[in-house]
Amino acid sequence: MLLSFVLVIVGLVLLVWSADCFVDGAVDIASYFGMSPLLIGMLIVGFGTSAPEMVVSAIAAFEGNGSLALGNAYGSNITNIALVLGVTAIIKPVEVRPQVVRREIPILFITMFLTVALFYNEYLERIDAVVLLAVLFGIMTWTFLEGKKEQKILSISTSGANEKEIESAGVADLVAIETEKNSLGKSFFWLVLGFVVLLASSRMLVIGAIDIATSLGVSDLVIGLTVVAFGTSLPELAASIAAVRKNEHDIAIGNVLGSNLFNLLAVVGIAGVISPMVIDPIVIYRDIAVMFFVTVLLFIQSIGLFGTAKRITRGNGILLIIIYLTYTAYLFYTILNKG
Repeated sequence: MLLSFVLVIVGLVLLVWSADCFVDGAVDIASYFGMSPLLIGMLIVGFGTSAPEMVVSAIAAFEGNGSLALGNAYGSNITNIALVLGVTAIIKPVEVRPQVVRREIPILFITMFLTVALFYNEYLERIDAVVLLAVLFGIMTWTFLEGKKEQKILSISTSGANEKEIESAGVADLVAIETEKNSLGKSFFWLVLGFVVLLASSRMLVIGAIDIATSLGVSDLVIGLTVVAFGTSLPELAASIAAVRKNEHDIAIGNVLGSNLFNLLAVVGIAGVISPMVIDPIVIYRDIAVMFFVTVLLFIQSIGLFGTAKRITRGNGILLIIIYLTYTAYLFYTILNKG
């Protein structure tokens, strides 16, 4: 038990450090290759921080534990929006650009509806899993091509530019100013190093947390939905906090949306290809329903309905965290009452 606590503490420290390196490398590479921070957030950071979910769910599928794999995927999505964005917004309100409302969030909704449609027979077949992976490939390809087509980054040397010149370019929100930054090789080094340590530290956290939870007699289902989901979402939390502190709001929001897409399509898809699984109806009526609910809240906050600001404010963040804590408490209550 003592070793488990040590793993959790050391893992957390390494996680915070590696997330900072990871975001720094991602931002530099974005400017070198003409990719917007939002695109980097969804494709690179979103994939990188979803890797722990993929590994855990793949292992669970190999061991025939489908409930752990599904709980990890959908629990992580709930955690990403309700806890990750909630905590991030409390630290610093997250600005949401109109593009996210017009394109990225609708794609997430369509993906969730697809998931429900494939689960109508309460069984995930290999062909269903292949469909999920194919849709992921299509979405990522389309997102990348659209991002490149729409991207108009203007690199201006700080030595010969001022704010008026930048604004007159008409792309002030997408300008990449040439400042003192790392070389491309060094940027890749920090990106890869941050990514590797991010995976290792999150794995340490999960191993320690699962051991602690198991020692307390908690079931595999609740472990997947809570402890494992929380542990594998810590990279998203660390990366989003690091991004918003550097005023890279697109990376923060893109990280969560991209990670949720990877969880819905890649994490479940990989697990399903490895081992077809029976879907417990409660996963649809409770967990996927809650996932829809927090995503709708994110949409409302982003579009500015009911007088809300077009951003995730500190008040919104507190609301999201309350929802997360309520959902988690309900899970423990129902599971413990059953046995």
